[in-house]
Amino acid sequence: MDPKRTEVPAGISDSAARAARDLRVVFSRLRRRIREVAQDDDLTPSQVSALTLVGKHGAATASALAQAEGVRPQSMAATLAALDQRGLIRRSPDPADGRRQLVTLTEAGRGRIEGDRQVREEWLARALEDGYTEDERRTLIEAFALLERLTQA
Repeated sequence: MDPKRTEVPAGISDSAARAARDLRVVFSRLRRRIREVAQDDDLTPSQVSALTLVGKHGAATASALAQAEGVRPQSMAATLAALDQRGLIRRSPDPADGRRQLVTLTEAGRGRIEGDRQVREEWLARALEDGYTEDERRTLIEAFALLERLTQA
């Protein structure tokens, strides 16, 4: 038996099982590559992840961020302390509960996220421009429409 081939669950075609496996592997590799492109040595992966999360969700408590990241509150507190020290986040009293603090991005934090996003998008655009024909890029665009349907399933 092929070591890369796994048992296909009942009711699932070989092509669906292969597409699922290939899609998972390719997206995993692409995600790693994109992270490498924008990765700065001054932030850890958990700090980058927390910074991105704050940017995506807006003002949030440290405990809400820890829950969203699936980490212990103590771990998130250490991550936020490092981001605060670098001037990337700001903490302010929660207007609904003065005992808690809300974490938001500073201008430097927003700039960092936007800069990373721009670097990743430029790398992807350049890779697609240099490595693929116009027809291949159109095929990818069509495939993305199909993958978008998958996100709605």
